[in-house]
Amino acid sequence: MGIPEKIKQIEEDLHRTQINKKTEHHIGLLRARLAKLKRELEEQTSRRGGSSSQGYDVRKSGDASVVLIGLPSVGKSTLLNRLTNAKSKVGAYQFTTLEVVPGMMEYMGARIQILDLPGIIEGASSGKGLGKRVLSVARSADLIMYVLDVFQPEARPLLERELRTIGLRIDESRPRIDIERTSSGGISVVQLVKLTKMTEKLVKEILQIYDINSARVILREDVTPDQLIDVLVGNRVYVKSITVMNKIDLVNAGFTNELQSKLKFDFLPVSAEGNLNIEALKQEIYRRLELIRIYMRPRGRQTDYSEPMILRNGATVAGVCDKVHRKMRDEFRYAQVWGRSVKFGGQKVGLDHRLMDEDIITLIAN
Repeated sequence: MGIPEKIKQIEEDLHRTQINKKTEHHIGLLRARLAKLKRELEEQTSRRGGSSSQGYDVRKSGDASVVLIGLPSVGKSTLLNRLTNAKSKVGAYQFTTLEVVPGMMEYMGARIQILDLPGIIEGASSGKGLGKRVLSVARSADLIMYVLDVFQPEARPLLERELRTIGLRIDESRPRIDIERTSSGGISVVQLVKLTKMTEKLVKEILQIYDINSARVILREDVTPDQLIDVLVGNRVYVKSITVMNKIDLVNAGFTNELQSKLKFDFLPVSAEGNLNIEALKQEIYRRLELIRIYMRPRGRQTDYSEPMILRNGATVAGVCDKVHRKMRDEFRYAQVWGRSVKFGGQKVGLDHRLMDEDIITLIAN
């Protein structure tokens, strides 16, 4: 029996099995085997040069990237044109965009790449409508933007399922699980919290499915079997999202308010065609990306406020060195920082010092 047949058999078994307390262990093992087989199939396809593993070749540029994900004809192209200076083809019919169209949004000194993807259809993650190639672009994005039609708000769960199938974990944090392989001694499980979503026995059996028979597993949070499987598969991507409800110019405020009360997710109402709330959307994109501005002050000169260096929140002085010059870190002696991240202006700091928004920095080299 080949891998596709084994995958089909397990999927049928999962479909037949009712989810309850008695079947949790069995379902956890089935999902672990299924994820392993799917990874093996992807690796096989990739080695053969199969198209399913190939994505659009999009060169990343700017300080961060945002991918627009939505059904066909929800207004992604018009939205891209509003946010950037791109010229994406616009038409009132499906599949207007047949390739990835990039644009650059400039906001608060940051240059943010926006990518307009062809419309997603159900089954895209399995290859329908060039879906797998399209979705592969989303794996390298810093932010996913769901673009929904105000008359089709129920599309978001479909889009979430397609992204999840290709390994994206939207608005989730990487599970705090450490797996240290050992040469002998079997599998020991260290629980720093009480497990309520799976048993220690299931943890060990899932590891054995992945050919790990001796290891020390440290669980720093109460994880599910799927989260443990994600860590073992190892190719999961964790990314934040923002949801845009487009075409609000076609409905009244009462309709939008009713949607907000009924739906289980937050969204920003906009009209790309009517140019409504576009500035608010730019602000929200910038906020979700968690970017900070750092101003450079060359030694003995004035601070350059005209062009801030854009970094991600949590960036250190080492990150500034890397952006300035590839050898700057090797030649680094110390830095002086003015701003909220230090106790006093001009404080001397090292490479590991974490910077904050609008800090001013002077790099001193050997």
